[in-house]
Amino acid sequence: MPKNSHYQHLAEKWLSRHGELEKNLWSKHGDTLHWLQQNSAHTLIGAVGGLLLLTTGFLAQGAAHKVQAQEMVIKPLDTSAKLLIQLHEKLPDQVRPLTADEEKEIGKVLSDTYNMKVSAELQGIRLNRSYGLIGAEQHLYRYPGDTLDQHFDTAEDANLYASSGVAPGLGAWGYFAPSRAQFGKKDEMREKYYIAVQTFLAPGFNEHVGQYGLFFKYRKMLVVNPENGKAIVADIADAGPSEFTGKHLGGSPEVMHYLERQDGAARGPVLYFFIDDPHDTIPLGPVENI
Repeated sequence: MPKNSHYQHLAEKWLSRHGELEKNLWSKHGDTLHWLQQNSAHTLIGAVGGLLLLTTGFLAQGAAHKVQAQEMVIKPLDTSAKLLIQLHEKLPDQVRPLTADEEKEIGKVLSDTYNMKVSAELQGIRLNRSYGLIGAEQHLYRYPGDTLDQHFDTAEDANLYASSGVAPGLGAWGYFAPSRAQFGKKDEMREKYYIAVQTFLAPGFNEHVGQYGLFFKYRKMLVVNPENGKAIVADIADAGPSEFTGKHLGGSPEVMHYLERQDGAARGPVLYFFIDDPHDTIPLGPVENI
């Protein structure tokens, strides 16, 4: 067989195999993949539309590229696409409290994806739910005498977040630092990436107010937008929102902006799971490069 014909034959075999894999994937996950194409804010068209791509560009030129069979490998869906598929298939159609089995399965998916141990229950304590609607919160005063303009290091940040304003009251645990002189980087990050959760609705809260208060204070949580795969490590710095709002938790302006939960009503579904980080090694802020 001439060399060019050999490469053409090889190309045809791999295209056939690629077609089989693509057909199988659409057969198994068709509804989810269609949902991703229509709803995902991530740039996943290449991952979802192409599904399985050959890493080498294709062999029409054959001998000119001198591509060997062993160099041709199938590239799977990227991590973001895999996560969105898994979450879409495991989450209920409606935003409701998850069952224990659902929480366990989703907790494993998040733990494996983001390489951190997360769960809906930690040290025997849980919130009233781990899947709910998040709404926008204001900035919080960080120390006595703090002002809004002192929250921003750059003009860009001020332009993005100053319009959210500052809450009239303090967070659930008061100021983040007793004075400006004692205000450190950790305090800054705690306010910047804070969430408010309904601690008062946690099972057992009324019977163990002191214990639960210590547990929830600046407790880290992984918050994930299941519609785009964006995740952020946040800390609990406030209690709320009230039940009548129809929302289940709130996010700082920076949290909401990163998760892309600003949809006009400034609310949307998120997953929020406790992070098991006893040695405080996981930093607050966006989880990148999954």
